[in-house]
Amino acid sequence: MVPPMTMPDVTPAPPDLPRGSAIRTLWGKIAAHPLAQIGPGLITGVADDDPSGIATYSQAGAQFGLNMLWTMPLCYPLMSAVQLMCAQIGRVTGKGLAANIKGAFPPVVLRTVIVLLLVANTLNIAADVAAMGEAGELVTGINRHLMTLVFVALTLALQIGVAYHRYVFYLKWLTLSLLAYAAVLFTVRVPWGQVALRTAWPHFALNATSAAMIVGVFGTTISPYLFFWQASEEVEDMHRHKGRGLIGHDPAIARAELRRIRWDTWSGMAFSDLAAFCVILATAVTLHVKGVTDITTAAQAATALRPLAGQFAFVLFTTGLIGVGLIGVPVLAGSGAYAAAEAMGWKSGLERNFRREPGFYGVIAVSVLLGLGIQYSPISPMKALFWSAVINGVVAVPLLAVICLLIAKKAVMGEYTGNRWLIGMGWLTTAMMGVAAVCMFLPG
Repeated sequence: MVPPMTMPDVTPAPPDLPRGSAIRTLWGKIAAHPLAQIGPGLITGVADDDPSGIATYSQAGAQFGLNMLWTMPLCYPLMSAVQLMCAQIGRVTGKGLAANIKGAFPPVVLRTVIVLLLVANTLNIAADVAAMGEAGELVTGINRHLMTLVFVALTLALQIGVAYHRYVFYLKWLTLSLLAYAAVLFTVRVPWGQVALRTAWPHFALNATSAAMIVGVFGTTISPYLFFWQASEEVEDMHRHKGRGLIGHDPAIARAELRRIRWDTWSGMAFSDLAAFCVILATAVTLHVKGVTDITTAAQAATALRPLAGQFAFVLFTTGLIGVGLIGVPVLAGSGAYAAAEAMGWKSGLERNFRREPGFYGVIAVSVLLGLGIQYSPISPMKALFWSAVINGVVAVPLLAVICLLIAKKAVMGEYTGNRWLIGMGWLTTAMMGVAAVCMFLPG
């Protein structure tokens, strides 16, 4: 029988201050806060709204106004189902997604997926760190390239030099940066009646332009790097909490763990989806109504907001962009590292010392540094974002099919295969992403 679950104290040690001091008391409250105990689903959800995603949502709101709000309610059950499948695979098998693919499919499948994932992630990192540098320049006035260097150095230092259980503690609090996009709505006038109407009944012409935007929104919301990250972080979380062994023959433990995963994933994706909805809405009621319809970066959206919604909205939007970037870049780099390490048979894990796992941490460092290098190359960060979206759109379809097959395999999942609803939602997402991928290559 699997031993009972225990939840050891893995939050950072409190400051070395006398008992009863105000700072030590505050630290204790922070460490005991429910947010500090939430699992991988929250960070995965916020990483979905990385700076390149914010740019896509901003363009959707600026170009189409309220008529792209419907995409978020539609994406929510799809993205949640996919991430739930990945989390369940990781938790039940004790292995990440790449390791499970390696064991169940021909080597060519895994190699193709890993190469495409690493290329797409690196290009996405390039777009994200460029956006963070621009946002940093807007806030501080310091040159954007210098700010980009600062953010890259910070994310690498944290991932490589800080143990996972400490690092993830701070990442969870950074997720609050997404609230900035909801706060922007309190600084502008919002026609809530029209919002409800257009969310349920959008009005736009279905042509190449609108199809491309829908593809972009779906592509940035349901991305392959999130699949690998969620599965691997369930494994990381399981190792961190020593009492959480593999799900065995105790139905009570299995039910409790699967219930935790469902709550964690659905709540994390809800937070992500609501934030994306707020970004589309904020740019729709400010930029679109003033005729500003061409937004290419999230920093440009923040700049355009300043004269229309005021300094406070500008600061909220810009600082939120930096916050989600500090989460998104490590997730992008980490997901590729987990996948590559599992494919190569290396030991992996952000809890491990980088001197003992040079391959795993090497992939993280190379991905981020290559992304940084693109800033100083002839490649435009926006072109990098475009190609990462194309690659993600292509690789997502077969990868989603593989995930649906994995979670239905008794040889992989034992008695904890996905239920019909979950698998059905997975195949529906696969079909919709397949249509979206085809649309990307249609002329005009």
